[in-house]
Amino acid sequence: MPAVELVCPAGGLPALREAVDAGADWVYAGLRDDTNARNFPALNFDDASLGAGIRYAHQRGRKVVLAINTYPQAHNWTRWTDAVDRAQWLGADAIIAADPGLLRYAHRKHPKLELHLSVQGSATSYEAINFFHEQFGIRRAVLPRVLSLAQLELVASRTPVEMEVFGFGGLCVMVEGRCSLSGYACGASPNMAGACSPAHAVRWTDTAQGLESRLNGVLIDRYSKRERAAYPTVCKGRYESMGETYHAFEEPTSLNTLELLPEFARIGVRAVKLEGRQRSPAYVAQVTRIWRAALDALESAPGRFKLQAQWRTELAAMSEGSQQTLGAFSRPWK
Repeated sequence: MPAVELVCPAGGLPALREAVDAGADWVYAGLRDDTNARNFPALNFDDASLGAGIRYAHQRGRKVVLAINTYPQAHNWTRWTDAVDRAQWLGADAIIAADPGLLRYAHRKHPKLELHLSVQGSATSYEAINFFHEQFGIRRAVLPRVLSLAQLELVASRTPVEMEVFGFGGLCVMVEGRCSLSGYACGASPNMAGACSPAHAVRWTDTAQGLESRLNGVLIDRYSKRERAAYPTVCKGRYESMGETYHAFEEPTSLNTLELLPEFARIGVRAVKLEGRQRSPAYVAQVTRIWRAALDALESAPGRFKLQAQWRTELAAMSEGSQQTLGAFSRPWK
């Protein structure tokens, strides 16, 4: 059975280098526009920095995959096809895409470019994954964070496509970015604008009641002086409901599946993905080192894998709200 690969985020060239040096097998990145789902100011790559990053990775035997994972429209179609062409020209090893038309374009225009199906494609069945494989030759599928281990095992057993699952980082309760709440608050779909809380919609205001965060005037949260403020997203705000104020949609918490690595390997998962292209290079380096150590321990002694207390402690310190969850992977009631 092949080793489980580690796929790490890079929001810029320093983070890419840190990920490679810390042990990533793959690094995923995006261009500085709305063709990727982390379209924030001062984030992502231009041609020069992406080319430099790809060379840095290749010199060390690592790979780079470019996320072109939002959905183009008729009026801006060529921006997405240009992004595919740039990925090929700059030497990327693969692209991550969700739109069937874009996958068809890449498959026909650049037949040697490896195609990965984005989590935004929402393929949760082996029938859907096999369709993308038959039509567009996808080699790997990034699975949405809604499947249990039993469901994951069923999918993996009935497709030749490699399975990639999220291992650590933020959760999305809105069908992987297809968020009507964010679209309502910000006036744009995250799947097309490239961000669930675009910077132009964010406002911070000091008030007598505390520091308020808003999206296009919608109050998302209010923080006391002692509280640590978070970047506003609709799903993780605190709202008044039935006379109480609390996280009505989702508690700030991070997915952490480190303890499930032996199960992933048994099922046949090919890669584990760490979320966090908007995070700092220091964060990327630390998280990558921990997961590299865990995967190396699993590969060297599969039957004796043991979760180290230090790994858990360090990951907890970098989790949202200092909380961690196994998410949908753990459903003991089913």
